[in-house]
Amino acid sequence: QVQLVESGGGLVQTGGSLRLSCAASGRTFSNYYMGWFRQAPGKERELVAAISWLMRTTLYADSVKGRFTISRDNAKNTVYLQMNNLKPEDSAVYYCAASARDTWSQVDYWGQGTQVTVSS
Repeated sequence: QVQLVESGGGLVQTGGSLRLSCAASGRTFSNYYMGWFRQAPGKERELVAAISWLMRTTLYADSVKGRFTISRDNAKNTVYLQMNNLKPEDSAVYYCAASARDTWSQVDYWGQGTQVTVSS
């Protein structure tokens, strides 16, 4: 089992920044691909960013490229999502996730989610 606990969400104005953190405990953190999903009301949950366990590969949704940066510290069992130049359409519940598959065809573990609200 892997437990994921997010923090860092909140309310920010358009153009502002937030950094989300996800602390993992349990099984070997470094064996998993880590990612951030988000889900806005009435919309499907979408993969926003992901990072391989050796940090050699990252991927981003087109909507956040150039604004969001995912990183991880395997020594601290923590993954981060730095979000800059936030827009109202970034408002959503953000979920940390872990998968043993780089295709993200299946998510093995989810965090409880943290709310991000961007005011216009």
